[in-house]
Amino acid sequence: MKDRKHLLAAVVVSIFFLITLHGAYVSAQVIEFKFANYFPPPARHSKICEEFLADLEQRTEGKVKGQFFAGGSLLKAPAMYQGVTTGIADIGLSHVEYTPGRMPVTEAVGLPLGYPSGWVANQVANDFYNKFKPKEWKDVEVLWMHTSTPNVMITKKPVRSLEDLKGMTIRAPGSIGDTVKALGATPAPTPVMEVYDAMSKGVVDGVNTPFETLKTFRFAEVAKFTTASWQVGNVYPFYVIMNKNSYKKLTPELKEIFDRLVGEYKERCALMWNLIDFEGRDFAIEQKVEIIDLTPEQATRWKEAAKPVIEAYIKKMAGTGFQESEVRGWIKYLEERIAYWTAKQIELKLKSPTGPKEMRP
Repeated sequence: MKDRKHLLAAVVVSIFFLITLHGAYVSAQVIEFKFANYFPPPARHSKICEEFLADLEQRTEGKVKGQFFAGGSLLKAPAMYQGVTTGIADIGLSHVEYTPGRMPVTEAVGLPLGYPSGWVANQVANDFYNKFKPKEWKDVEVLWMHTSTPNVMITKKPVRSLEDLKGMTIRAPGSIGDTVKALGATPAPTPVMEVYDAMSKGVVDGVNTPFETLKTFRFAEVAKFTTASWQVGNVYPFYVIMNKNSYKKLTPELKEIFDRLVGEYKERCALMWNLIDFEGRDFAIEQKVEIIDLTPEQATRWKEAAKPVIEAYIKKMAGTGFQESEVRGWIKYLEERIAYWTAKQIELKLKSPTGPKEMRP
């Protein structure tokens, strides 16, 4: 009887040991990623990152999990690229203007080339990366590129012509400021979080940002007019990147799932930017902001005025060792893809608050 008890105890201990060992093995197989983003948690830019991680965990049946760090809690926007390469975060989202000169080839995407919508700009940005594979991204896995929607003039006074911009101070940092200056206004590098107060106090007369900022930063409460100057609107080239060693942790089976999901979110990001531009425009209309469209004559004049910005970029890049013909080839390619995706958006009947009339609601 005693032997049977000893045997039963041994069996119970063995089963417990096997269960514990199995649990430890399963736990060891779970891959965990840290995803860093500087947007605040409520922003759609953050929500879509959270959805990506949730879908990744669901599709891999829990084999890959992620922690999401919004609002710069893990990495601030300017430190994102370096933080991902060094492994502070496995995945990170930011845009190239936060590190001027770090991604000089990709900066071409942000030039005032006449992007009619965020959806078109997103498609073009990914085409550009896939076509030229700039060496500036060699230390990371680029998951997908995306961009803001085209900048528009959000002002306290109406802007219907180039002449109306003269004497105005417009918040526009970096390369955006180059465009604003070429159009005849004075750019100011006011931090975006200070623009609301600066406009309300008359420190600046306006801001050159996308429609979506009318709601996200509540500029519609202090601005009376918005000129839909998408014909010369710069865009901010954004990126979602991954640490190379983190990507290598994925098995071939998991990489297939991961890569497929990345492809889906590339398109979801494009649609997200399109959506939030509508939200900004609608909020502006609620706040009685007048939306102004440039006449065909003014649009032509504005595009001519912005051309020196593009030429200055070409000369700058030629001065750093690139062939001028090569840089002009980038610009030509971007313009061709803008034309292609503009026609595609019209064909798909996908509406945007900017762009030619065929795109409008």
